[in-house]
Amino acid sequence: MEENRSQPPRIHVRQAVIVEGRYDKIKLSSILDATIIETHGFRIFKDRERMQLLRVLAEKKGLIVLTDSDAAGFKIRHHIAGSIDPKLVKHVYIPDVYGKERRKEKASREGKLGVEGISRQEILKAFEKSGVLCEESGGETAGREITKIDLFEDGLTGTLNSAARRGALLKSCELPEYLGTNAMLVVLNVMMSYDAYKAKIAELFDEERTAP
Repeated sequence: MEENRSQPPRIHVRQAVIVEGRYDKIKLSSILDATIIETHGFRIFKDRERMQLLRVLAEKKGLIVLTDSDAAGFKIRHHIAGSIDPKLVKHVYIPDVYGKERRKEKASREGKLGVEGISRQEILKAFEKSGVLCEESGGETAGREITKIDLFEDGLTGTLNSAARRGALLKSCELPEYLGTNAMLVVLNVMMSYDAYKAKIAELFDEERTAP
């Protein structure tokens, strides 16, 4: 009998998951079926747009914070915890595992592995301990995502009145008017399907297309 070499199914998580960096996101994306957002390390302290994005995601679906277990990771975690309603945030903590990630020449200052270096089993165990409800993804797709090309084709970027159209869409969706385009795209994909987005665009702007 041939051995089954297929990858384990990803685990569905309803909440948005917050991690520190790109490699953490890559690691989690192979394990979780979830919206995964990077803080870009300490840049989150001064990135007002990204913090606003986190607040919106927290309101819409809740946040899970998963940072490294070193001092820097906890500093980022505490910053997020102090900036968002704690009722909307769950914290997942990876264990202290000492070692060095393969891509790095040397270990971190504290010698601990970050999220990217922790095993799938340890990450899932950490989610279980936090009480986050997970379920295996069934492998079915909910339809394609809204893309930057869609925003351009619908006049939300690249035209003289793009800013006004984005403002109308954000107001209709009860989102902050100063969300940047990239942040808006993330939130739209969290809030609605592609079909629902196109229906919203038609509702807001079809009159412009039919006007003489």
